[in-house]
Amino acid sequence: MHSPVFRHATLNDAEHCYAIEVGSYEGDEAATLEKITTRIHQYPEGFLCMEIDDEVIGFINAGCAWDVVMSDEEFKELIGHDPKAPNVVIMSVVIHPKYQGKGYSSLLMKEFISLMQKDDKQTIHLMCKEQHVDLYKHFGYEYVRPSASDHGGMVWHEMVMKF
Repeated sequence: MHSPVFRHATLNDAEHCYAIEVGSYEGDEAATLEKITTRIHQYPEGFLCMEIDDEVIGFINAGCAWDVVMSDEEFKELIGHDPKAPNVVIMSVVIHPKYQGKGYSSLLMKEFISLMQKDDKQTIHLMCKEQHVDLYKHFGYEYVRPSASDHGGMVWHEMVMKF
């Protein structure tokens, strides 16, 4: 396994991150290029890229909210986002398919959690499919409930990590 480098996304990363997102998510669950560009522009501190040999191979992006409503579709465009808010909402956790199964997603998540702790955030929220619930529990997330969101026509489960 090559040693990854972590950095915040820039607008120059948008198209490459979009290609990874579309190649990694099923159906309509992938964010559009517009949404990815908006997320980088409005909150680069919450858009963490992982590079191997100077190539972005994965990323996590998020926004911050005072009151978290996981089924709020507008929030995916960072409507209501406030970088000073104490609650982080992850929108994408993505590793390029070529690099999956090699431990990179764990390194990426650990780095993201560390950054959010250093930024004095109080919680990290995410939604995942049922098959990923145990994975996120491994990182310290707690199961909250089945989500009211039907994003991408999928069934989602809400999870939270409290600091």
